[in-house]
Amino acid sequence: MVWEAYQRVKANKGAAGVDGQTIERFEQNLKGNLFKLWNHLSSGSYFPPPVKAVAIPKAGGKGARVLGVPTVADRIAQTVAAAYLEREVEPVFHPDSYGYRPGRSALDAVAVCRERCWRNDWVIDLDVRAFFDSVDHSLMLKAVARHTDQQWVLLYVRRWLQAPLQQQDGTLVARDRGTPQGSAISPVLANLFLHYAFDTWLTRTFPAVTFERYCDDAVIHCASEAQARQVRDALAQRLAAVGLELHPDKTRIVYCKDGTRRRNHKHTSFTFLGFTFRARKARGKNGRNFTSFLHAISNDALNKVSGEVRRWRLHLRTGHTLTELAHASNPIVRGWTGVLRRVLPHGAPIPSSSAATPTCCAGSARRTSGCTGPRTPGGAGTASPAVTPACSPTGSGTARPGDQGDKPPVSREAHAGICGSRGVQLPPATRPAITWHLQSQLAAPRTERSTA
Repeated sequence: MVWEAYQRVKANKGAAGVDGQTIERFEQNLKGNLFKLWNHLSSGSYFPPPVKAVAIPKAGGKGARVLGVPTVADRIAQTVAAAYLEREVEPVFHPDSYGYRPGRSALDAVAVCRERCWRNDWVIDLDVRAFFDSVDHSLMLKAVARHTDQQWVLLYVRRWLQAPLQQQDGTLVARDRGTPQGSAISPVLANLFLHYAFDTWLTRTFPAVTFERYCDDAVIHCASEAQARQVRDALAQRLAAVGLELHPDKTRIVYCKDGTRRRNHKHTSFTFLGFTFRARKARGKNGRNFTSFLHAISNDALNKVSGEVRRWRLHLRTGHTLTELAHASNPIVRGWTGVLRRVLPHGAPIPSSSAATPTCCAGSARRTSGCTGPRTPGGAGTASPAVTPACSPTGSGTARPGDQGDKPPVSREAHAGICGSRGVQLPPATRPAITWHLQSQLAAPRTERSTA
């Protein structure tokens, strides 16, 4: 099990812990390091070192989240215990729990949430305040002891929960609550804790309501506003009994407003796992448009995508052909397209090949791939028939000149399957503002440019 755990840790490519040892340095004496770790684990003499505290900014720039980075050896030890514990607890987990479980993903939770929003008018958008910093150690150990009789698992789980946190200045902070977010064993421990604190309690107390939970992020579906208020108040008392707290500002009751549900309410949209659910335009099977309650990429997620495209700096790469730029960006674009195919309803439009290619390729890279002549109102010149760049998400096909016009061929609404929409609209900031003099210089042959 130690060797398998090492392979998983190596595949994840984690950062160094408090000892500064990277995976490459650990592998310099791989056999000796793994044997020493196995010897300590099997004899009960393994004591985890402090966890390195790393602060990362939260989405939207509101504060920072502290992650715990264990050492390489400690991550391998945690992976051994997590793999053993996962085999014991995975069969008993609730089917509506999706976080960090084999064969399940956030996209599965989003797809189920969309369908249940169509059948239920009200949603409780939950937010547990500082979950990973508030977990009660005694209750966590009690839950672990219920599913295993191996004393070494209980011993090391207790030691990992109590391992101190080392700050940037080297000071050690003792912990009597919480589990480090970012450690290898934290996901299975968090799921086990919330299985009893949330899943089984909600199923037993309110069997008529349904939910989707991804670790500490959850959505509850209710039939009426009165039921939603009752569930929210009872859940707040339940979480307080186990040492947790609902965030008073971020926990909201949302009305799933659409074309047939037209009541007025303070909150008619919510964001779950990077997707914003609200009333959106859709097309029925008969080809007629209507308003449905659907999901699309959230503003925070769209900003991340836009920032990634801006970091490519495609408008400055005038020395590369469009084919070279497409080969560099296709793996990322292919991943985005794969997400669309998973979350869109069956039969919804998928972004076309040329629409998925960043529009900034139409500015700078088009000059180096055979596109000549002045810019037309459609946004492109005359393409050379000898050049057929592979600019589709799958690495084949050619760009259609008409797709690079002033009107973006893609919009965010493609995530919700909106009629007439063809993908994700890329930020205008990525479109280069090139003067006509520079355009003519880029369009000229390389020999002429070098002479000039």
